[in-house]
Amino acid sequence: MKSKILFVISLLFGLMFINGGLNKFFNYMPPPDNLPEELVNLMTAFVESGWIMPLLAIVEIIGGILFIIPKYRALGAAMIFPVMVGILLTHIIIAPSGLPIAMVLFAINLWVIYENRHKYSPMIQ
Repeated sequence: MKSKILFVISLLFGLMFINGGLNKFFNYMPPPDNLPEELVNLMTAFVESGWIMPLLAIVEIIGGILFIIPKYRALGAAMIFPVMVGILLTHIIIAPSGLPIAMVLFAINLWVIYENRHKYSPMIQ
């Protein structure tokens, strides 16, 4: 039962990141009108840098795909973890209205990392 729940949550989590990454390339979801000005300035700076958004999009797409596949879920969770830290900090500092969703996604990522902790042990020994 636990593995089925983990798979469904991982599937939804992975699809959210794949969608977010694809949106960075194709812009098919318009941003909300009521975004804080600081967040708009931050995203504008990321886009104007020329390399941060494409890199972030690629990491989100690949990480999301890996997160869905049970064999590679630990790798996907490790790839997405720094992105999740950035998302969480952005919502803590700039846009607290999205904090509850960011915290849930961060908790899911931590849960998957915890469930796969035996796969990370060779890296820290």
